[in-house]
Amino acid sequence: MIYPLVKEMAAVGARVRVPVAVACRILGFSKQGYYKWLKQPVSAREAEEQELISVLHQLHNDDPEGGYRVLADDLAELGYELSERRVWRLCRVAGIQSVFARRKTRYKKAGAPVHDDLVDRQFSADGPNQVWLTDITEHRTREGKVYLCAIKDVFSNRIVGYSIDSRMKARIAVNALEMAVAHRGRPAGVIVHSDRQ
Repeated sequence: MIYPLVKEMAAVGARVRVPVAVACRILGFSKQGYYKWLKQPVSAREAEEQELISVLHQLHNDDPEGGYRVLADDLAELGYELSERRVWRLCRVAGIQSVFARRKTRYKKAGAPVHDDLVDRQFSADGPNQVWLTDITEHRTREGKVYLCAIKDVFSNRIVGYSIDSRMKARIAVNALEMAVAHRGRPAGVIVHSDRQ
């Protein structure tokens, strides 16, 4: 804000005293706005946002892993009614971000395959439980994003195991594989193929 500068320039003890009217005209705003600010230097909105930022800092110190969505949920539990967008803006102003935050890029270059391609791009099988295919997909719901990991038997073209979670962690693939193994009676020698293998 430039109002404090006008106040400093118009002060009695200033080296070069500039009248308020002149300073306001040069800086491009009205005298009425300056005098209104002089009566109440901090608006009610600014005071409210400073309080919210203070609460956000406390919540972030308690759980530094959570991003603005987690902080918005925490504020709602405390009785504050704010949109996620406003919480995002306040976090941005205050420099609050998850310790895991990193800049997202739209496209990632895939790395080298983790293992050899045992199916050699031949997606067929002569019998059940020879080749299983797996992938993880993201789905948007009213409650937020969910991730689905499904395992499909190539021979029967049926889903033999799946797992759904709100976070894409390694555990989602392990749960789907455990379900498939239990559902198919612990078969031996199955090749499990994904686009990262």
